[in-house]
Amino acid sequence: MAAPTGTVTGWGASLPTLSEEQKDAIINEISAHFQDLSLKELRGEREKLIARALPLIQQVLSRTGAYAAPDEINELARAVVARVGGLGFLEPLLRTDSGLSEITLTPNGDVWVLQKGAPSFEKLSLKPTVTEVWRAVETLLAPLGRSVTEASPSVDAKIPRQEGLAGGARVKIIHPVVAPGLGYPSINIRLFEARPVPPAQIIGWNVAPAAVIHGLVDLVGKALRVLVIGGTASGKTTLLSALCHGIPKDARVVKIEDPEEIWLDHPHVVTLEARPAQVGSSIVPYTLASGVDDAMRMSPKWLIVGEMRRGDAVAALFRAQMSDHPGLSTFHAEGPEAAVARLNLLLYADVGIRAESAKEMFAQAVDLIVQVGWLGGKRAMLGVWEVGKSLKAGNVQFQQLYAPGDSELKPVSIVRRV
Repeated sequence: MAAPTGTVTGWGASLPTLSEEQKDAIINEISAHFQDLSLKELRGEREKLIARALPLIQQVLSRTGAYAAPDEINELARAVVARVGGLGFLEPLLRTDSGLSEITLTPNGDVWVLQKGAPSFEKLSLKPTVTEVWRAVETLLAPLGRSVTEASPSVDAKIPRQEGLAGGARVKIIHPVVAPGLGYPSINIRLFEARPVPPAQIIGWNVAPAAVIHGLVDLVGKALRVLVIGGTASGKTTLLSALCHGIPKDARVVKIEDPEEIWLDHPHVVTLEARPAQVGSSIVPYTLASGVDDAMRMSPKWLIVGEMRRGDAVAALFRAQMSDHPGLSTFHAEGPEAAVARLNLLLYADVGIRAESAKEMFAQAVDLIVQVGWLGGKRAMLGVWEVGKSLKAGNVQFQQLYAPGDSELKPVSIVRRV
């Protein structure tokens, strides 16, 4: 005879199991024990809250005679913390062990995720309610003093690094007034690595041969200026983080990012983070260009700039690197020639620097271009080029040092003073 619903048959034993209704009842009951905690406590050390929930769940199980496996009890405890903390459906997706690099919610309430290393999003069966989503949005934005409304329908935010959660994240939320659907906001969360990415990890992912990765790390240590290029979600920032291991440990490093997402395993690091102007506020924006200009007065030995999106940031970084400051940065482009063309457009549109001068700046400021992208369904290094220091027929010259299939880098002619 088949076992009755709600039981687990064992070696001469039958244990009652939890239905979804019972799980919800337990979560509701235990959540009530945390209602008097402050918002700071609820959003603080989540593992401590989980530890406090576990014995309370055990008490309910003992009282009702229900059975739950240890993993199920842990999931119940996490669900309680997610409920009282307000993150709800997002909490398990934001964990460091989720294996995700991106989370999105459509205006129709569908949840899509991008696994680390995957080329495309996949849809989850998860379907949160509109109320639960707006509660999660409030939880994300309230600590920042921000909100998404019809008056401010587009908001950029950042999830700080927290115990048990991913290593910070970039958040974009758009109000239904400009993203019509079923009443849900449009949400995009780009998760950052929870710890520094070592070169060995890049090698383990087969992005490029070990000799090539180690060669690039060595060239960074020799003060060459490196620009990492590629498309969206191609792994530019992750590769840059690994290459930063070439920076000497005793070097003073200033990072300028929007937002901060690069982890460095160095003791002497200062991060300057850009911020937008806030609607209805007298607070002025702090741009990447502002950060680079400030960094130049902070005695940096190395400069690191997150993805450059405006010409003023490009001009500021190029001026810094032309004045003998080693640096690393990322830029959205599909190839070295495309990088020059797009940077020229930004420099002219935002700063008024004409093409010939822009190309001269590029040649003098950048030593190496490293391109990452997709090859055979996997992230891979698509090429490394040395940048010629003199224009030829008005164009920047490139010498390719690595192409897929090569086992090592070709020799570099540029020598910098460390």
